[in-house]
Amino acid sequence: MLLPQVILASLKAESRFSLPALPLSADALALARLGINLREQKRTLAVVCASAQDATRLTEEIKAFAPTLKTHQFPDWETLPYDTFSPHQDLVSERLLTLYQMSQRDCDIVLVPATTALYRLAPAAYLAGYTFFLKQGQKLDEAKLKSQLSLAGYNHVSQVMAPGEYAVRGGLIDLFPMGSTLPYRIDLFGDEIETIRTFDVDTQRSIYAVKDIRLLPGREFPLDDKARTAFRGKFRETFEGDPSKSPVYKDIGLGIATAGIEYYLPLFFESTA
Repeated sequence: MLLPQVILASLKAESRFSLPALPLSADALALARLGINLREQKRTLAVVCASAQDATRLTEEIKAFAPTLKTHQFPDWETLPYDTFSPHQDLVSERLLTLYQMSQRDCDIVLVPATTALYRLAPAAYLAGYTFFLKQGQKLDEAKLKSQLSLAGYNHVSQVMAPGEYAVRGGLIDLFPMGSTLPYRIDLFGDEIETIRTFDVDTQRSIYAVKDIRLLPGREFPLDDKARTAFRGKFRETFEGDPSKSPVYKDIGLGIATAGIEYYLPLFFESTA
């Protein structure tokens, strides 16, 4: 199949290239071969799909045709605009992980439904600035870590069950980083990280040891004083009427991430991506 070579030869900046509909899984095969060619050029292939179902199908089929390609689907929030519901933490976790992988050039193909591609994203600097690492043997200030986790949008709970949560019990710190499939248990010896182990959320039993962990931010937007001030200023510029009568405006002023706040994301930043 010479289709990827034909496409590559025809692609130019700000140009359009159309093809007739490809039968069955031929579109996934063409994208897989195009992805392999672009990977050799150290470029990432972004595929905008008509629907989430198309994105899921293509993701699975491309992985079957080219298992060595790092293929990711950028998930939708699965909520309606300005609904009083926030997306599930697992979806936010997967979105943040995909964005991080793209920023690290650890993604060959990313597939995104057209409706998902319409929404603005946080600037790359936000993800870089709120991502940090913990390593075995590292000195750790527990109070500072709590403050850092809260600032990054993690919730302090009595028992960790979902991404974006942490718990502190004496010399043990349980963490469920966004973008991780398993939570971690940090065992402190004084102010030093002695061990880091994954554990099962159902049995709470440790599984295996690791040397380090990566902590992505707990949300797709910041909620520190600077971001809240920016939000309130832009809210007044964007919406007419008395802002003090808006529950969203009042909640952000109090540092509360009200349900559905994700659709107001551009108000937290000077510019979006």
